[in-house]
Amino acid sequence: MDKIAVLIPCYNEAKTIEKVVKDFKAALPEAVIYVYNNNSSDDTAAIAEAAGAVVRNEYKQGKGNVIRRMFREIDAECYIMADGDDTYPAEFAPAMCEKVLTRHADMVVGDRLSSTYFEENKRPFHNFGNSLVRGSINMLFKSNIRDIMTGYRAFSYQFVKTFPVLSAGFEIETEMSIHAVDKNMFVENEVIEYRDRPEGSVSKLNTYSDGFKVLRTIARLYRTYRPMRFFGLVSALLIILAMCFFIPVFVEYVNTGLVPNFPTLIVCGFVVIAAIQSFFAGMMLQTIVQKNRQDFEMELIRLEADRKARS
Repeated sequence: MDKIAVLIPCYNEAKTIEKVVKDFKAALPEAVIYVYNNNSSDDTAAIAEAAGAVVRNEYKQGKGNVIRRMFREIDAECYIMADGDDTYPAEFAPAMCEKVLTRHADMVVGDRLSSTYFEENKRPFHNFGNSLVRGSINMLFKSNIRDIMTGYRAFSYQFVKTFPVLSAGFEIETEMSIHAVDKNMFVENEVIEYRDRPEGSVSKLNTYSDGFKVLRTIARLYRTYRPMRFFGLVSALLIILAMCFFIPVFVEYVNTGLVPNFPTLIVCGFVVIAAIQSFFAGMMLQTIVQKNRQDFEMELIRLEADRKARS
């Protein structure tokens, strides 16, 4: 088991990967640097290997798929994850590792948004999207993570080995954040500086399509991790909808003693039934979620014993 493993997922980062590897080797001389090449068409893999990194390949395209492979294959007491585009300065990595190794944080978030991100990033919709995602998750999940979409993070062994990677692409950071909050893991924020990509280096993130994927992921995970709130909200909306159509029918009945709109009354009845079903579905799923949390705590105990045996 490595003491510290630096994980760098890469796709066509030949321009910057040598500097990134050397910077992390200088900042964390005791760490093993792993570069996972994701079907790059340039010399990313060869340059990273020449710079001293351990290079491995993931042939299934997508950042989430790369992270799934890294988390499965590498055992370490502390993991640092960063991108290969030289936007995250390596000098902040020791402080992030310290929080995992001595303060027992499960995830340390490299917080760009509290420092230089909005000045360095030249894409206004990216800035808006980051703020929107951060506000949505902190409101829905009652958390205080200051940068949801950052690719610069530190993890504990327990987090890495219990995190179920479901997303294939850039939604993975959102998934990590919500998982940590839902499982009551110890999350800390580390303010870092951010620098925009150097000239000639191209971002693989599509502002609109990947942004919609992230918002869809938030909705999906809210339904999964907070089913009572999600289905309770659906139930309330259905009740309101039914009442909007029922009130005119009821007023007409009070005034005339007649019900001229029987189809509307029948539809209202079915909508109320759907609302009741939604409410009880939320209750049943919430019970399952609670049982999963209990099982997760037992899994953490098993993993801690396993980590001590490997150390």
